[in-house]
Amino acid sequence: MIRNGGVHWRKSLAVTLILIFVTVTLSFVTVRWINQAEENDSFERLYEEADSLARDIEIYAQNDREQLELLAALAAEYDDPASPGLWRLLDSFHTIGMTSGLAMLLPDDTVLTENGQHLDTDGRLSFTEEAALGAHISERETALTDPGKYIIRHYVPVIRNGETVSMLYGIIELNRLPEELRAAPYGGKAAIYLIEGSSGNFLLDTWHDELGNIWDLGERKMPPGYDHEQLKQGLTDGKSAYVVFLSQTTGEYLYFYYTPMAINDWRIALSVPEDIVFSGARIIERFLNVFLLIEIICFLLYFLWMLRHVRVQMTEKQRQLDTISHIYDVEKLLFNAHEQRSNIMLALEKIARMASAEKAAFWMIAPPGYDFGENFFFWQPDEEGRLQKKSQGEERCMTGLFDFFGRGHKELETHDSEEIQCLLSPGTPELFSSVSAITAVPVETPEGEVCGILAACNMPDGRDHTAILKSVQFSFSMLCYNVRIHAAMKRQGERDSLTGLYNRNRYEEDLMRYSGGLFSSLTCVYIDVNGLHELNNTQGHKAGDLMLQTVAGKIRETFGSEYSYRIGGDEFVTFLPDVSEEEAAALCSRMKSELELRNYHISAGIQREENIFSMDELIKAAEQKMYGEKRRYYENKTRRQRDGS
Repeated sequence: MIRNGGVHWRKSLAVTLILIFVTVTLSFVTVRWINQAEENDSFERLYEEADSLARDIEIYAQNDREQLELLAALAAEYDDPASPGLWRLLDSFHTIGMTSGLAMLLPDDTVLTENGQHLDTDGRLSFTEEAALGAHISERETALTDPGKYIIRHYVPVIRNGETVSMLYGIIELNRLPEELRAAPYGGKAAIYLIEGSSGNFLLDTWHDELGNIWDLGERKMPPGYDHEQLKQGLTDGKSAYVVFLSQTTGEYLYFYYTPMAINDWRIALSVPEDIVFSGARIIERFLNVFLLIEIICFLLYFLWMLRHVRVQMTEKQRQLDTISHIYDVEKLLFNAHEQRSNIMLALEKIARMASAEKAAFWMIAPPGYDFGENFFFWQPDEEGRLQKKSQGEERCMTGLFDFFGRGHKELETHDSEEIQCLLSPGTPELFSSVSAITAVPVETPEGEVCGILAACNMPDGRDHTAILKSVQFSFSMLCYNVRIHAAMKRQGERDSLTGLYNRNRYEEDLMRYSGGLFSSLTCVYIDVNGLHELNNTQGHKAGDLMLQTVAGKIRETFGSEYSYRIGGDEFVTFLPDVSEEEAAALCSRMKSELELRNYHISAGIQREENIFSMDELIKAAEQKMYGEKRRYYENKTRRQRDGS
């Protein structure tokens, strides 16, 4: 009955959460889809406005050409291009579409303007070059009479008897072009640009006061996904695309869309503020966001009401089910905690929650010869479950509890401050200050040996906290067992099986520790056994193994085993912290003498350094000294053999 009630509550909550999640997700998806559709429509309008403007300009240019070709046909009937009658006719058509005046380029590179007046081009116009192009529109140029005015020239050839006798052209003044076009995309809120793709020169720019060059404006700040090179390449290649950049004038993002035209290499472009481009989309977006916010608030209020209702209905039986779940979680966390020590802190947090305790602690007791590394763990909320390293004060504190359980006690639960002080003294560390209640149980091996202590502090009265700790007692016992096995395997992997000294694996690992400023000075003794290969070849490998074991034993006897390693077949290294080179040499000399009594010989190199910067350099220096001594040994041996023979 209790179980069914718990399952029903969880199912109800799960179904409610799923419904809320599905509804809110669908709402988000719908809002996103609508916003995307509106944004796509906004972009479509931007494309249509630019394309429409481009087609209008192309139509204007085509109409201008047709008018100019008609006038060129009339001009071909006059033998004298400066004829007053011709120019009365031409002057009557001084404005044609986008053009604001007419002129005629003659084969001698002079120009006839209003009333047939001659004007020298000073080499700026070439009849030969322009005639070779036929009917065409020039790039941006300067006016002949006013070098500060930008114009473009719309040329058509005047042909008589199949020969081009002059080039009639209409003058399009670029500063008057916006008025001639009478274009107002986005109700006049968009800036219009007409750009030469190859040069970047503006033919039309309604944003700036002067016509310049788009590349001379410099790079503009763009959001991620857009860059200046993309814009430059797109304009040069004649692509249709858009970029977004930050306006230096208004400080808002502008959407800059450009597309090629069918005139020369011209590009038409529009720049529109973001709020104008997406004005319709933003209104719909705000409406939908308000709707979505109201929906979320309603669901949140419903969920809070349901949560409060469920809390009222929860019973102590349900709490017991949660406790069982926590116990199972602790068991899972401790399953591999011998490798992942952080799981112990998570398990202690679970136990503290189960017992409503302010603090929880666990101490693993390492037997002689074992090194568990960190073996004291302490959890409390204000420290966010941070691992606490073992300290002398904590060991003294837990030692009092160890003595208590060593006398045969199987549990401890007390709110007596004097008894607590007695158990935690002497030297109560800061971690256990302000302890007003403590519950603890011993963690034992299958043989009944105390291998750890589990404790919780500052729990409320009226509940059996000991039962909670005992419910996870076995899991912590298995943890201690796994840690011991893991430590034993690690120890085995660090030891050389022949000599019992640390092997090269431990050597490489410890070098990183030593180089971290662990010692104020360090002396390295590099030892090589002389004659091992000869002994193996003449007397067998058992004799060689005995030699290595004997040398290793003397190293252990002389220098200790804490910093001694067998790093190769006949090579040993030992480190002596805070020992002078003279003391190390005396120890080496004594060890050599004792080994020579058994007819074993070694070569040793000694190097001492303070404020170590590089372990490699220290070891290499000792190794070089060893090789020097080894050479002298074999030279002396050869000399003795020669003298003896």
